[in-house]
Amino acid sequence: MIESILERWSGRKRAAPTPAWPASVSIADRAVPLEVREHPTARRIVMRLAPGGTALRLTVPRKTPPRIVLAFLERHRSWAEERLAGATGRIVVGAGTCLPLRGEPWRILHDPSARSARLERDESGNALRLGGDGAHLARRAADFLKREARRDLQAAVDRHAGAVGLGPRSLALKDTVSRWGSCTVDRRLAFSWRVVMAPPFVLDYLAAHEVAHFREMNHGPAFWALCRELCPDMDRGRQWLKREGASLHAYDFGA
Repeated sequence: MIESILERWSGRKRAAPTPAWPASVSIADRAVPLEVREHPTARRIVMRLAPGGTALRLTVPRKTPPRIVLAFLERHRSWAEERLAGATGRIVVGAGTCLPLRGEPWRILHDPSARSARLERDESGNALRLGGDGAHLARRAADFLKREARRDLQAAVDRHAGAVGLGPRSLALKDTVSRWGSCTVDRRLAFSWRVVMAPPFVLDYLAAHEVAHFREMNHGPAFWALCRELCPDMDRGRQWLKREGASLHAYDFGA
């Protein structure tokens, strides 16, 4: 399909500033929705798989010709096929769903009489007991994870911030797909709350990474040296996010 599109578009002059991208591309005999976003500061094409393998998402520099983008897709077809093969479908959160928390699975139990969310362990396994109306179960599960994420992230940030001698101005939680954390020049931190679903060493690496930006607002050698000093196990955390991070976005908590 990509080849036919290239042939159809080859030699065609762009009639409008924004190219008319194809709605989908054929990958491994499957029509995969294609989402292309032009970014004013992008210097190269970046391709990601949407959570659950629902789409291919490309960020491209402004005014990139369609033929260049489609040629990029063709060169990286094997990457897309591998990621799609391992993609987890969307998981709608509800009663009975197994949610990961700090790297462990916890099955959601709906108990309308429960007044607060609580974790329970017994011979049958791990359970997250949630109360209230069943229609709001997913939101209550997300609220619980956000509270746990804030507690874990604040503790990790405080520990690493103490090591560099600078504290954060603020700490916000978001549900971003493109990045797990960010740090502004005035030390305002933001993290994806879904990181609390990963093993603790992953959250610790992410906190150390962003706190290292308090001293080094770049990704040069000095930054990585400081990051490793704060988190000696950083390679394991970094690789886990690259390899497994997308799976955390497969959980659908609703609007």
